[in-house]
Amino acid sequence: MKGLVLAGGSGTRLRPITFSSAKQLVPVANRPILFHALDQLADAGVRQVGVVVGEHGDEVRTAVGDGEAFGLEVTFIRQPRPLGIAHALLTAEEFLDGDDVVLFLGDNLVEGGVTSLVHRFASERPTAQLLVKDVDDPSAFGVAVVRDGVVQRLVEKPAEPPSSSALVGVYLLSHDVLEAARRIAPSLRGELEITDALQRCIDDGGRVQATELSGWWLDTGKKDDVLDANRLLLAELTGRVDGVVDAASRLTGTVVVEPGARVRGSSLHGPVVIGAGTRVTDAVVGPDTSVGERCELVDCEVVDSVVMADSRIDGVGRIEHCLVGRRVTLAAGGGVAHRIVAGDDSFLELRGGS
Repeated sequence: MKGLVLAGGSGTRLRPITFSSAKQLVPVANRPILFHALDQLADAGVRQVGVVVGEHGDEVRTAVGDGEAFGLEVTFIRQPRPLGIAHALLTAEEFLDGDDVVLFLGDNLVEGGVTSLVHRFASERPTAQLLVKDVDDPSAFGVAVVRDGVVQRLVEKPAEPPSSSALVGVYLLSHDVLEAARRIAPSLRGELEITDALQRCIDDGGRVQATELSGWWLDTGKKDDVLDANRLLLAELTGRVDGVVDAASRLTGTVVVEPGARVRGSSLHGPVVIGAGTRVTDAVVGPDTSVGERCELVDCEVVDSVVMADSRIDGVGRIEHCLVGRRVTLAAGGGVAHRIVAGDDSFLELRGGS
């Protein structure tokens, strides 16, 4: 079995961050979302993985490399335009070469990984094995009607959902699904939908099975989803201090201070991770906060936020529930920032008030 991770798409729901970067490279707990998907494929015993890329393909290639760091052999596949999951599957046909595939949306995270799902697929040999989860608003997802573990019907983002079972962004597919994808037409939104390809398989007599996900699932397409994922993954960390923390600083809860980081006169309230080479001075950080590499935090408070690499926060009274891009400056004035998304290379000066 091969892996196929989708790391293209325009990421419109995460703008302005995604104007200059791939949404799959947004870090949670200081690690790109995409890397967590690659880890889970490696844990499941998958070794050959295709990564489908789009306009930010060069950045993804640089970040992932040849896959050796994950124990994988990675091949990059260019999708000229984001025309749907089934289109990405067809684009990867040469790489797949008739093999089964576990297709993973690169901006999705699932608790517990995909190892048991891969083993079940290999043992039972259905046409496809899907991961589903009950959600409050299924109209935002592909939806499955399931009876006794077998999918009866699939529909993409229905206005009137026939069930509450949403398709999680993990699909185990036989080659029959790729063949079915050749015989579907674009949807009203102009995409080749994987739900249509799977429905074609069902109509042709194929067996499409569904497994209910008991743990958490996050589709990190929006800012609040990224912060949710950050909280969940930070909670799984084991504390360690590999950088320098002076005697005037106080650490509580689970705190990770990476090599080369320096913390002076500050309070870190875990779960928190401070990236390599970052400087934290006279600041309060956490809980539920990750700060990337080579950042500088001075005389500020940062809570429940993701701060990406090479950013500076100086003299800001408090920021919370924020997603701060790369090389961002949040400057003086003692203001308070709630729920902002600051795109890469931006400058914001906050003044008084709340």
